[in-house]
Amino acid sequence: MKLVLTHFYERQARSFFKRHPDLVREYEQILNLLISNHTHPSLGLHKLKGNLKNFWGISLTYKFRIILILKINDEEIDLIDIGSHDDIY
Repeated sequence: MKLVLTHFYERQARSFFKRHPDLVREYEQILNLLISNHTHPSLGLHKLKGNLKNFWGISLTYKFRIILILKINDEEIDLIDIGSHDDIY
C-alpha cells in the first residue's frame, strides 16, 4: 500500500505534533503497520458513518484518531485528518 498525504492533512499533522510531540514515535509505528498490514487488529480500522460514510478511521491512541480513504484496488491510502475523536468526527 502507498500513503498519500493530502495538503489539509499535512497542515493538520504539523499542528497536531506541535501540541503532541510525544506521539511521533507511536505515529510512525502506526503508519508502518498501516502500510504493511492495513487490517491489523491493533489499528482499530473501522468504516465511518453519516457524513463521513466514505471514510475509514484508525486509532493512534485511545483519544486520538486518523481519518483516511482506503483504496484497495489502487493499493492507496489517502490520509485525510488527525486529531482527537471529538475534533475530527
